[in-house]
Amino acid sequence: MYYKLIRNKSLSSASGVRPKSVPGTLYSVAHRFSRSAGIYKEYLTPICPTIENADYLVPALIYRVSVTRSPKFKRLLPILNQVPGRSGIRIHRGTKPEHSRGCILVPPSDEPSLTARFLAEQSAHEETRLEIA
Repeated sequence: MYYKLIRNKSLSSASGVRPKSVPGTLYSVAHRFSRSAGIYKEYLTPICPTIENADYLVPALIYRVSVTRSPKFKRLLPILNQVPGRSGIRIHRGTKPEHSRGCILVPPSDEPSLTARFLAEQSAHEETRLEIA
């Protein structure tokens, strides 16, 4: 499956001062080809809102996501692989940008279902990718 995190670019100010947090929305992107019309379509389905600490934004690239046990949080969590110059970038619950030094935060109620979704794909031997735009 392919996921895309779309950041809200309207919050960046012209003065160059970044807000403390950068909100975004995580989408599931499915590519379908319609045989009858021959049209390539993209369906975007919002999954959950996200928050990132503006001082530690994850670079806008495409990352492979896997689910592993977090030594810090003592539970299974999604982790972004091969983030340039960084390691241990996870998707976990949090409500304030101060709760993170680079991780992508999701609402506490959405973390279990998001982790389960990524874990199910991993168990089915499907590759999960997350594009940050």
